Amino acid sequence: MRRTNAVSLLVAALLGGGAGFLLDHVLTASGRATFAPSLMLPVLLVLLGALVLALAWPVRRSVRDPEAPRVDPFRALRIAVLAKASSIVGAVVGAAALGLLLYGATRPVAPALGSVGTTIACAIAGALLVAAALLAEHLCTLPKDPDERDPDEPAAGAEPR
Repeated sequence: MRRTNAVSLLVAALLGGGAGFLLDHVLTASGRATFAPSLMLPVLLVLLGALVLALAWPVRRSVRDPEAPRVDPFRALRIAVLAKASSIVGAVVGAAALGLLLYGATRPVAPALGSVGTTIACAIAGALLVAAALLAEHLCTLPKDPDERDPDEPAAGAEPR
């Protein structure tokens, strides 16, 4: 499995930011109030980041410490996939919050301070989730087995072409 790259996070952030901006625009154009995220959303994002790190730590300990209990490679893969998904979710939600803030900044009437505060908290929590998930993905990296080789490498004892 390849690690999460910056391009996929950037694309997710652009889509999330555009969706947040467009959501507030559509709500305002239809005469409704703008979207204000719940205060529980940033709390849940931070808790998800802490959970992903807590799940990844035994994998790192298993790799680094020879006396630590061994971790099943499939478990490490599942945690790495959770970390990858969490980084994308963090990028989308954080950028959507920034899109909401951008739309609110372009309006002639300033939004309520409470909604701005929770939106800023969502943007910060999304960035924290991305950072925690990328760190957890790094912690779940298992070393190569000595008998494994890359598909492009010649087999041991084989003559080069």
